[in-house]
Amino acid sequence: MLSSRKDRSTSWLKVKSEGPKLVPFFKSTCVYFVLWLPTSSPSWFSALIKCLPIFCLWLFMLAHGFSFLGAHSSARKILAGLIFSSLGDAFLIWQEDGYFSHGLLMFAISHILYSSAFGMKPLNPLAGLVIGAISAVSYALLYPYLSGPFTYLVGVYIALIGFMGWRAVAGLQLANDLWTWTKMSACLGAVLFMVSDLTIAVNKFCFPVPHSRAVIMATYYAAQMLIALSAVECQDVETARKMA
Repeated sequence: MLSSRKDRSTSWLKVKSEGPKLVPFFKSTCVYFVLWLPTSSPSWFSALIKCLPIFCLWLFMLAHGFSFLGAHSSARKILAGLIFSSLGDAFLIWQEDGYFSHGLLMFAISHILYSSAFGMKPLNPLAGLVIGAISAVSYALLYPYLSGPFTYLVGVYIALIGFMGWRAVAGLQLANDLWTWTKMSACLGAVLFMVSDLTIAVNKFCFPVPHSRAVIMATYYAAQMLIALSAVECQDVETARKMA
């Protein structure tokens, strides 16, 4: 018990110390919401403004040094996931021109990378069953509105993001009092990512969601920041895996 509390205290201090490195991310996120460029007129400038917060998260990861990234595969995978996410963001700027599926593919790769970064230990099958059920219900509700290749593309994507969510939630271990703030950030990040993408799907395929863009982007940027922040604990996580 004392060890768990000490780990949480250390984890919280790590999270707090990362604040200055995240300032560019918060500023660029504010720029996106202040400019609020119309989606009806896609351009490279609007793509840059949309991707800028994720670029800042690249810098956040790189600020820990190449030696840190070289030593910890989980951090490298999260950085790679952020890179593919920015590509997905760029494709979705032109989704009305037929690039929605391209964006879907980029984010699918991101979820695979994040899942790998979170690892398979502890397994926590109960969390997997709960998230699997939520994913299945989500797809069942979307299915009547899907047609053509999206019928299976959306199904595969939901499975991948659901798997990513499972691996993030599984690492939290609330019942055993083994959670840390960085594991909590991974869990919240994954859940917010699922909320963001479900909102995208409902808004695109089912019916207009009120204030959908604000909901989608606010939850998305928060999700990516929290997932990037979870990399702070990569060293501790990988050490624990080797000892398991």
